[in-house]
Amino acid sequence: MSTSVNLEDVPAESLMSELLRRMRCSSKPDKRVILIGPPGSGKGTQSPIIKDEYCLCHLATGDMLRASVAAKTPLGIKAKEAMDKGELVSDDLVVGIIDEALKKASCQKGFILDGFPRTVVQAEKLDVMLQNRGTKVDKVLNFAIDDPILEERITGRWIHPASGRSYHTKFAPPKVPGIDDVTGEPLIQRKDDTAAVLKSRLEAFHRQTEPVIDYYAKKGNVVNLPAEKPPQTVTTEVKKALS
Repeated sequence: MSTSVNLEDVPAESLMSELLRRMRCSSKPDKRVILIGPPGSGKGTQSPIIKDEYCLCHLATGDMLRASVAAKTPLGIKAKEAMDKGELVSDDLVVGIIDEALKKASCQKGFILDGFPRTVVQAEKLDVMLQNRGTKVDKVLNFAIDDPILEERITGRWIHPASGRSYHTKFAPPKVPGIDDVTGEPLIQRKDDTAAVLKSRLEAFHRQTEPVIDYYAKKGNVVNLPAEKPPQTVTTEVKKALS
């Protein structure tokens, strides 16, 4: 499947802005960053800011797997075979797909990994792959937040499905409980935002992923972020950690 673009067809403004972006990025130091934190800890808010500030590529392993399968790459074909059998995609395959992605021009200055590694074995395999490339993980940002604060943050979220507008019973309530301010239509709560689902996701996070934080802490590259603070405060702390 060819994805080549004829540059003659790209508007001049787009070409110029991409050239300017690359020139601005050329002076930035390389960074390889892992984001770790439970669901709702604010990783999704911070990652686009980090990506733009440091010119990194954002690697979300779920999206990358789907893209490899759709593009029918050799690794994508293997991943699809596993998925079709209802098996988990092996750690080696996922690390291989990350390795492939790092060849892209957009990953030249480094990357943000979000949602991987989830286990110590995955962290070890990732380290070996990076070592083979002559690089290593520079910083692991741990979005540290207490479960009760997360529960309040997540289980209070309600959305208006048609527009994507979101509300929070405590922090940004609608004018009328359960009703969208603009259309007067009912709000819904996503399945993942219920207390029962959150509890099982947090248990899995603590069981599997906290050992990953210990693994990297022993290497001295973990920075604990106060993820319960407002997003702007967390952004300031992220920039301090990465400067």
